[in-house]
Amino acid sequence: MSASSGPLLLQRENGVNIAYHTLDGADPGIVFLGGFMSDMSGTKATALETHCRNHSRRFVKFDYRGHGASSGKFRDGTIGLWLDDALAVIDEVTRGPLILIGSSMGGWIALLAALARPERVKGLIGLAAAPDFTSDIWNGLSEPQKRAIRTTGFIEQPSDYSDEPYVITRALIEDGARHSLLNASISLRCPVRLIQGMDDTDVEWTTALRIVERLESDDVTVTLSKSSDHRLSEPADLDRLTGILEALCAQVG
Repeated sequence: MSASSGPLLLQRENGVNIAYHTLDGADPGIVFLGGFMSDMSGTKATALETHCRNHSRRFVKFDYRGHGASSGKFRDGTIGLWLDDALAVIDEVTRGPLILIGSSMGGWIALLAALARPERVKGLIGLAAAPDFTSDIWNGLSEPQKRAIRTTGFIEQPSDYSDEPYVITRALIEDGARHSLLNASISLRCPVRLIQGMDDTDVEWTTALRIVERLESDDVTVTLSKSSDHRLSEPADLDRLTGILEALCAQVG
């Protein structure tokens, strides 16, 4: 079993290339979906890749368009386009049963992808999963900021995780509303494991409970860590994640 030495490229429409890394191994395959303005070189993605290599598990991580090593501009992206990227990776790069692991925005996209591919997705892990976060962004903006988005199409906001500012576009907000999940039942029946830090200043820990209320699956658990923040990247967080992953693999495998 080996990983590619550099990112492979999945060609998409309009000349967009989605960069990804893959490991071969046993079922179920693991797919990691990163967060807003994150990339596949981050701590969680790297730790999961190492874990899957050591346990001979199939694994894929990738960058959405406009993220990391993939082509395209970040500000042109929307939840729907990034979901399309995730589904293209699932359809064209992976095989067999899958467990999706989504971090923050990736948790939202993982839920949407599982709804779109229920025959493939046998389990899901959400790390500070943030469905409908674009609505939270919009509701948190001042009236001048909302006017700026309506008139210019975007605003920039500082990021706690990068020197680059977040670009919040009108298209992102409007498309996010079309992919909202928390206003209705989420018709997933697979096992779902949610991990949430209670010291998270970006995603309220009660969001995990709102997800539980909406999921149709009865096999849902929430793990709360009082001291963990949004990153969930400390050694204890990573150990917790891989332990939950192994238990889920044993259950669905």
